[in-house]
Amino acid sequence: MRQRILTIILVSITLSFIGCRKSSVDILYDKKYIKEIKASREDIKFYMARNFIPGATFAVAKDGKIIYSEGAGLASNDLNVSAKRDTKFRIGEISELFTSTIYQLMIEDGILNPDSTVQHYLPDYPETGKNMTLKQLAYHTSGLRIERESEERAEMFHVTIEKGLNTFKNDPLESEPNLFQNPSMFNYNLLGAIMEKASGKHYNELLKEYITDTLHLENTLIDNPFQTIKGRTNFHDLNMIAQVVNETTHDLRYKAPSRGILSNAEDLAKFGNAIFFSDYLPEKVKERLFEPVFLLDSFPSPMANGWMLLVNRSGDKMYGRKGQVTGGGAVILVIPKEKLVITGAINLTAKLDEIPVFDIASHFIAGNEEEQKKETP
Repeated sequence: MRQRILTIILVSITLSFIGCRKSSVDILYDKKYIKEIKASREDIKFYMARNFIPGATFAVAKDGKIIYSEGAGLASNDLNVSAKRDTKFRIGEISELFTSTIYQLMIEDGILNPDSTVQHYLPDYPETGKNMTLKQLAYHTSGLRIERESEERAEMFHVTIEKGLNTFKNDPLESEPNLFQNPSMFNYNLLGAIMEKASGKHYNELLKEYITDTLHLENTLIDNPFQTIKGRTNFHDLNMIAQVVNETTHDLRYKAPSRGILSNAEDLAKFGNAIFFSDYLPEKVKERLFEPVFLLDSFPSPMANGWMLLVNRSGDKMYGRKGQVTGGGAVILVIPKEKLVITGAINLTAKLDEIPVFDIASHFIAGNEEEQKKETP
């Protein structure tokens, strides 16, 4: 009986792939990896069903090429609209990866100096007696406090990035700079304000100039609830009895550098490919981008410029980050040795099971199914 059930499942999956190019399923795939993609789709299906995820996108890139990309589930429960490959999702903290890349390229352009203080660019920013540098903001080692739960869902509308600094700029530091790594959205909000001031351009202009236009990321932009954005998913949350409901309106523009960007799995995979496997970044920028700093007692930081620095059981380096924000979340995992990038984005507040990027990665690494499941970015 069990064997019969498994056979039926496998036949169903096979039939879905045979007809996918002619059906309403929005999928891109490389036939060379059909077995691995089938297994990945099963992981995705069970993950979404187990966590009541309305809609998602997932993508896999191998050797610098997108080999799998798919929209799954619904972009809108109310309208019964399917999620597509180009559907735009909130990506939470993965926004920092875009900001840190822009920051590094602005250093190369001579616009920013990583060792300069915050006050060098923002003279009116309060003195703390403990000079914070741009480098410490990028590494989350400035000592700025973390956001409170109420601030994660604060209803602040039409607030600029610079005005958003009023939320925390008069609060005392929680520690001396460079002692501890304490990820806080305030580090990147402050860095974003400095980038705007130094360049004379709005953050959305910098995002287009350094990232989206250059890398042809057509579905990556700042979220704006008061603007019609083609292909944007509806955002969902869980109510007090764990039912999936539409989330209340949030304006994330004032925290765009840390939490407020829309994107999808395919764009994130293209971004990962460009950062790790193309010539877009000069080698010295890549070295800075992924070089840890040494904290108290010469302890190397587990994060550099927004990227989590991971090592699997075989000693291979991996890089990743997960993002979570009201109404959505995303994840990116890069395994340089395998030239592999796995990404996913969902439209439900992402405080449930981890998006299964390690499970998906295991299918594309021969003989190494369990090695990648070391920890989650």
